Amino acid sequence: MKKYFKSAMFASLLAVALSFTACQKEYDPIVETSEEETMTANSAAASLMTNMVSNDGSYDNIVDGSSCFDVRFPYTVSVNGLELTINSKDDLRLIEEIFDSLDEDNDILDIIFPVTITMADYSDITINNLAELSEHAEECIEGGNDDDIECIDVIYPVTFFTYDREEQQTGSVTVESDKEMRRFFAGLDMEDIISLQFPVMFEMYDGTKITVNNIEELRAAIERAKEACDEDDDNDYNDDDFTKERLDNLLAECPWLVKELRRNDQNNSEQYENYLVNFNEDGSVIVKDREGNVLIGEWMTRVSDYRVLLKLEFDVLVDFSLEWFVYEIDGDRIKLYAGEGDKIVLKTTCGEAPEVCDADFIQDTLSTCRWVVANAEGGFLENLNIDFSNMNIHVRNPDGVVEDEGNWSIDGEVLVFNNLSMTLANYIGEWTVIECAPHRFKIKRGDEYLIIEKDCE
Repeated sequence: MKKYFKSAMFASLLAVALSFTACQKEYDPIVETSEEETMTANSAAASLMTNMVSNDGSYDNIVDGSSCFDVRFPYTVSVNGLELTINSKDDLRLIEEIFDSLDEDNDILDIIFPVTITMADYSDITINNLAELSEHAEECIEGGNDDDIECIDVIYPVTFFTYDREEQQTGSVTVESDKEMRRFFAGLDMEDIISLQFPVMFEMYDGTKITVNNIEELRAAIERAKEACDEDDDNDYNDDDFTKERLDNLLAECPWLVKELRRNDQNNSEQYENYLVNFNEDGSVIVKDREGNVLIGEWMTRVSDYRVLLKLEFDVLVDFSLEWFVYEIDGDRIKLYAGEGDKIVLKTTCGEAPEVCDADFIQDTLSTCRWVVANAEGGFLENLNIDFSNMNIHVRNPDGVVEDEGNWSIDGEVLVFNNLSMTLANYIGEWTVIECAPHRFKIKRGDEYLIIEKDCE
């Protein structure tokens, strides 16, 4: 049952929380409202708004291991023996860089106590030791199942109106931040009556903005946003956000070298180190060992629970055959995990010479993207691009018009261009590959030479 506002208590709470009063002033605007435009503090819409403006503590999980609170700046930590003062979110990257500097080290982070943590309701608690911190962390619900809603944000300012049981306006409060809104709701009794000044604007996780014009639209918008994005509420501090499409393109762009491989908690890195892995766009994956032996399998990616997974299947390479969680893309490396004892670290060969430059590597590399002649300045080959896929040759100008067509074959390190009749007719014949890399080839015929470079744009 609706009841009168407790004016004195309400004013006192808001004076502490917001440093301004919600009592009715003579000049407060009087807003005509209907029962459908108001809500009680214990309504579904009010609960959703409270969860939406809760303090998000997931950004510093690398330090505290909990998404339900964050550690108030500044504080000091010891990372693998190096003492750091953390003054802002940007400083957390320093911790990650130290952890990532070696793939096989045992990372140790110690917090220098005491510290202050800020909870979801913006209350502060002083923590004196690791046991106290762990006790609070154990109470946290991880994995995105907590009440906090992070995929939608309010665009401030927002004005609330308060009412008595006859729904006569008694006051107004304008809030400027999530913290102020959360404390506004904390100052209400469960059946107090409130409304908002509409329209209210929200910004979604992807930057799009939406406008709501009543409480029902507001409730529906927040409900839709609850599962709209990955809130990153887990302890995988290093799982930098990326898309399946980005991963697919990155894998197929260049061959990869195996730098570390662990299966069932056994370190097999020495056995597989510098194996060359080629991910082809048709779903095949070719692995070449240090002697040039070729092993063929299949690969595919998918998204599950906001995580990108890479599945590898081989008849022979059982240590590779697993569905791997793509844990991190960091510079020139990709890290794959499938449990505590299963890990692969791959390093891209983009920009460097491959360990094995044989016919298979040449064919696989030329068959991806398009290529331009790098030493054609001022010549008729300038601004043309060449598509070598499917053992065919298609030469196009910048407008996409085909200038020549033919085919090619390979014998060891010798390229053979055939059936060219127009722009590249003079280039029919055998060309020896004298330099090769994932993005650049230098080929020679007699005293002539061509340098071609990959252009994946």
